Amino acid sequence: MGRCESLGWGVIIALGVLAAAIILVFSFAFGYLRHVKITVDDASLTRMELVTTPTTALAYNLSLKLVIRNPNWAIAIKHDKPLDAAYSFDGQQFDRAHVADKGDKQRARKTVVYRLDTSSDGRSVSLGNAGEAEFRKQNATGLLEVEVKLTGKFKYTARYHKCKLEATCPLKVQLAPPGSPAVVFQKVECELAKPENKYC
Repeated sequence: MGRCESLGWGVIIALGVLAAAIILVFSFAFGYLRHVKITVDDASLTRMELVTTPTTALAYNLSLKLVIRNPNWAIAIKHDKPLDAAYSFDGQQFDRAHVADKGDKQRARKTVVYRLDTSSDGRSVSLGNAGEAEFRKQNATGLLEVEVKLTGKFKYTARYHKCKLEATCPLKVQLAPPGSPAVVFQKVECELAKPENKYC
C-alpha cells in the first residue's frame, strides 16, 4: 500500500470519527430531553389569620422566591400559555398569582427567578369547620402549611409537541410578623406532575 493511499484512508477515518462525534453531540443536545427544575428558595409569611366576615376569610402577607431552571444543553423553552401559581391551605385555594406571560422564553441552561408577593385583608375561602380547626392548630405553633401549585403550558424548541406544566410545592412557612427575628426558610423542591405526552 502506497504512502498516498495510506494517507487517504487516514483522512477518511478521521472524517468518519469527526462525523460520528458531531452526530453524537447533536443527538445529546437535541434528542435527550431533561425536565425543568422548580424550587421555592425562600418564603416569608408576615401575616396569616382568620377574619370574621359574613363568610370565612384569610388575611395574609406572603412572599415567595420561585426559581425555574432549564437544565437542557441546547433546548430552550417558550410558554404557550401564561404560567400561574395557585395558593391553597388545607386543600382550599385562597389566592392566585401570575408568574410568566404567554410567549416568554427561557434559554437553555438558564435559571429564572420570580419574586411573588401576595396579600389580602380578607380573602374569602371555604375552609369549613375542619379547615378552620386545622388553621387554628397550625397557627398556635406559628408554622403554617401552604401549597403552591403551578400550571401552564410550554413548548421546547426543536420539538413539535406542546407540554402541560404542573408542579406542586408544599411549603411550611414560619409566621414572622414585622419586627420579629428573621426566620430561615428551608428550600423546597417542587414535584412535577407526570407528563401526559411521552415527548414531554
